Amino acid sequence: MNKKIRLLFLSFFVFSFNLSAKVSDDPIITKLIIDQLEIRNAEPDNQFVLEAELWIGKDLNKFWIKTEIEQVGGNTEEAELQLLYSRAIAPFWDFQVGFRRDFKPKPTRDWFAIGFKGLAPYYFEVDTALFFGENNQTALRLEAEYEMLFTQKLILSPEVEATFYSKADTETEVGSGLSNLSFGLRLRYEIKREFAPYIGVYWSKKYGGTADFARAVGEKISDTQFVIGIRAWF
Repeated sequence: MNKKIRLLFLSFFVFSFNLSAKVSDDPIITKLIIDQLEIRNAEPDNQFVLEAELWIGKDLNKFWIKTEIEQVGGNTEEAELQLLYSRAIAPFWDFQVGFRRDFKPKPTRDWFAIGFKGLAPYYFEVDTALFFGENNQTALRLEAEYEMLFTQKLILSPEVEATFYSKADTETEVGSGLSNLSFGLRLRYEIKREFAPYIGVYWSKKYGGTADFARAVGEKISDTQFVIGIRAWF
């Protein structure tokens, strides 16, 4: 399964490179977005969270790198990396396909990823993906975010994320069906467009078999945390 995923990703990347190379007046550009670099208060140890994206390419075809890392007490509990080919298919909408690896929790899991990212009606930013993994496992992730401008610098951003699995995975302690649901509310102040500190609140809950795994090891199935962090892009 791992070899097939890598070959699929490589073929899509070569296709995107050849297609974009045909357009001489479309310059290559890059952008790094640190969407969340934050500390969440939790017991017994605070959590450090990083969510970032880097893309490089042209107007229609881009190569994306996405990463999510979560540490508790200095130990990395969750770490994910995605390598994606992205193709613009409509105004404000991209089709994305590629490879995802979960480094933590152990054991490592590899996925073939396919999804859509863009701006829905009423200016909701949507990022949704379907993942095909080992042992016929599939997962669905839905994310949506909205920005409410109080002023040109003060912005409130509600965000919701839900994750579903087709079947249970006892080694990584996830159950089938709805696994996790989270909601974040962050208020940021843009000192300049590229740099904005923020404060907020983050609520998360585990469901079904995932909640049962958490109870078995004495973990909470729901939690509300206050957050402080930085959002930046370059």
